[in-house]
This record gives sequence, C-alpha cells and structure tokens, in this order.
Amino acid sequence: MKRSIIEIDEEKCNGCGKCIPNCPEGALQIIDGKARLISDLFCDGLGACVGECPLGAIRTVEREAEPYDERKVMANIVKQGANTIAAHLKHLKSHGELKLYNIAVEYLKEHSIPVPDLDGGKLPCGCPGTLAKLLKRDVPKVEDLGGGASALRQWPVQLKLLNPMAEYFDDAELLISADCVAHAYGAFHRDLLAGRILVVFCPKLDSDLESYVEKLAQIFTNHNIRSITVARMTVPCCGGTVAIVEKALERAGKKIPLTVRTVGLNGEMED
Repeated sequence: MKRSIIEIDEEKCNGCGKCIPNCPEGALQIIDGKARLISDLFCDGLGACVGECPLGAIRTVEREAEPYDERKVMANIVKQGANTIAAHLKHLKSHGELKLYNIAVEYLKEHSIPVPDLDGGKLPCGCPGTLAKLLKRDVPKVEDLGGGASALRQWPVQLKLLNPMAEYFDDAELLISADCVAHAYGAFHRDLLAGRILVVFCPKLDSDLESYVEKLAQIFTNHNIRSITVARMTVPCCGGTVAIVEKALERAGKKIPLTVRTVGLNGEMED
C-alpha cells in the first residue's frame, strides 16, 4: 500500500541520535553511525522525529510501504515502561489517530497494563508542534486590532504554486514563512510582510520538500534578492523552514542576508 512514511537522507545524517527519543514506536535505530528506519511496520508516518533532526536529514514521503501495525508497536513499547507508553498514546491522540489510540488501549487492557491518565500529567508526546493547546489570553476588542489593511503584494503565495521566474521577485525582499505564523502572530502584515514578497509552505506536512529547495534555488539564482526573512514557529517541526532555505541558498551558490524570526505559541515574537 502507498502511505506516508519517513525517509532518511544518509548523506546528511551524522548519527547524532536526536531523533531516537522522539520515536517511541521504535522505528528508528542508530546502525553503523546512521539513523535507520528498521521496519515500515513501526513507522506511523506522522513525523514526530522530523523536527528533531538538526541537519534536516529526515522527511515524510509517500511511498509503497507495509501497513503500520499498532499491535506490534505496542508489544515493543510496553517493554520500555510507563513513560514511553504514555508518550505514544499522547502522540496518537494529539494527531487525531483515535482508531490507533483505541487499538493501543485495548492492547494494554488485554495484557493487564495500566492505561495512563493523559489529562492528569504533563508527559511530552515528542511532537509538541501537534499537541492540542488552548492559548490563554483575553479576547481583544475589534477596535484594538487596527484597520486590518493587507500588506500582501502578490499572488499566489504558496511555494508549490509560485512561478520562480515571476517579475515580482526582481530586486525583492522576501518573507519566507511557515504556514502557521500568520495565524499565530497578530501583527504579521505590519511587522513581517510589509514591503516584502511572500513565500509560504509547511516543512512538516508538505510532502515534496526537495522540489521546494529546487524552486527556491531557482528564485535565488534568477533574481537579485536583496534580503530574506524566514518566519517560523517555535515548535521543533518548524525548524525545517530554515533548513530548506539554507539548502536552497547553498544550491544556488548565493549569499543573501538572512534573518530568522521565531513566533511563540502565544503569539509573541521570540526573536
């Protein structure tokens, strides 16, 4: 069957192992100095490990793979103790994988293993970018949000749809933004987009990231780009935004001034 599953670029991977703790399913191991996917059966394709790789060596792809087997995963997970069990269940629940979650709970009950209370603790699922979270803030009055004027200067904005030869890239200052930033940062148009050409993509959910590297490299090569601002969320999975831009710059052989702005989950600008 064809499904989402992770892919590891062995040339990039240095065997640091930072991806391993974020795969409670046990699909990854360090073998011969490289991270390896040891079994399709253990990889759920949800990509908790993707944002933990500092070198951008892991991504999710669509390919022919054996179906993910939750019961076999649980047989491996229970050996690792209560914290790993809880992390796995929280991971499934936060992604809305309730069918797999119910299979996991059924397995625990069949083997007389306590089912963790996910609401009572603060155990991480290893994938903070996908955790359901209610942001606690006062609801602002409409008049306090400003006039709502748009600073958008071009269309389309999604990288997949952009023409790398478009004239609006000439002598442009670029804002390359992860999808979620505009929804989290209230002053997105005023503080980030004003005066810039916008490029938007998601480093976690979009599938063909290599084509994004190539398209950005074409933009950098064929136009005089004055500056690049990369806007990302603070969650680990969003780190791929910067990695993709840096790889495109390397491929294009360009040195363009690059600034990274990071937005927190409560809508504050962290840097």
